[in-house]
Amino acid sequence: MSVMQSALLLLLINLGLLWLLMRMPVGLRTLRLRRTFACSPETLWSAMNPSGSAANWHHSMISSTPRADGTNVVEQTFTLPDRHGEPLRRLLALEPVLAVAGNARGFQSSIIDDSTLDVSFWQDFRERRIVRPTKDGAILEIDQTDRYRGLAFLIFRYFALRREMQALSGWLKTGQSQPQGYFEHPLVQVALAVLSTLLLWPFLGLTQQGLMISTFLTVVIALHELGHMAAYRMFGHTSVRMIFIPFLGGIAIGSRPYRSLFEVATCALMGSGMSAFFVPILILGSHLTEQDILPPATRAPLLVFLLILGTFNLLNLLPMHRFDGGQVLRQIFRTRKSQIVASFIVTLCILSIGFEIGLPARYLVVGLLVFTLVSLIGGGSFKPRQKLDEMNGGERMLVSFGLYAAIAMHGYAVITAIDKLF
Repeated sequence: MSVMQSALLLLLINLGLLWLLMRMPVGLRTLRLRRTFACSPETLWSAMNPSGSAANWHHSMISSTPRADGTNVVEQTFTLPDRHGEPLRRLLALEPVLAVAGNARGFQSSIIDDSTLDVSFWQDFRERRIVRPTKDGAILEIDQTDRYRGLAFLIFRYFALRREMQALSGWLKTGQSQPQGYFEHPLVQVALAVLSTLLLWPFLGLTQQGLMISTFLTVVIALHELGHMAAYRMFGHTSVRMIFIPFLGGIAIGSRPYRSLFEVATCALMGSGMSAFFVPILILGSHLTEQDILPPATRAPLLVFLLILGTFNLLNLLPMHRFDGGQVLRQIFRTRKSQIVASFIVTLCILSIGFEIGLPARYLVVGLLVFTLVSLIGGGSFKPRQKLDEMNGGERMLVSFGLYAAIAMHGYAVITAIDKLF
């Protein structure tokens, strides 16, 4: 398999996975869990009932209190912060489940208010919980229904319910709820990064050179996500983490929702922004190898790393909805017309770098049209409850020049690496 064929196959796999996870119309789906616990039905019901005496058993919940107005509405507060750093607040409307046999008790809930997300996000969400007594304890049945677009959030919800059941089991045994799951643990993420490297290796040739390239690509992804994480920290996020997803790269996650368009744009741009700092270092390293200050054998690996660094970040700056470039442009330009013009110009700048390194002009013209059209296709996102703060003129200029600098630096990296390697 040639290098071009491998690149196209990887691109198709990535686009296919992105569509499955983020855009596939899944529709209305119900998650069902059934667990048996060695405790009295009354104890389990006091924890599951949002109005119960132990409703705040979970480590992420601060309180769960019925409203004083006499309605079947419960106000819950969580340790998770909203955009202002205050505890997240939700209002649950409760309805009794009437069709339950024997001594079973249950309720159905819907979310009618949320301090972080717009209420439209919860319009299709329904949850039913039933506690049934058994000979040796109690059974908890959970039905959670919502409308999904893409499999990612459906999978997330499933594992969130499993973690809740594990935490509930621990609380029933010890009286304390502890965070569950090890997926976000740094050692697990290192293992996923190694797995990603090994999965990419066959596409790049099962040789020492292919392993080197796949390793470099994994390192470039990690550096990119570290840039996002540094930006989150700069904007006051108390905790940040990186999630590695084989074939798709990585995701940096902050501790609270965004507060402003400037924060969105800067956090998106800093992935490529931090990587740009390594461009002059790598170019200097290649010059030092030419002067025999560094071992000449390191020249080719340095240039290959420079090429991968520049190419990955340039592609990420393309103005498509799920890419960082699209995120940045949507915050700078607020009207549809200005976004179309900006997408065309940014795509033209990036593809002109392809022309400079010798890619066929007809492919670049087709790419210009395709990427510009794709940039017009929106994607679903979580609508915040409150409108994000707009950027002022100085912030808009700062982000615009930052985007220009990132494209210029990574474009120079690609051109330099190609010139020196070939």
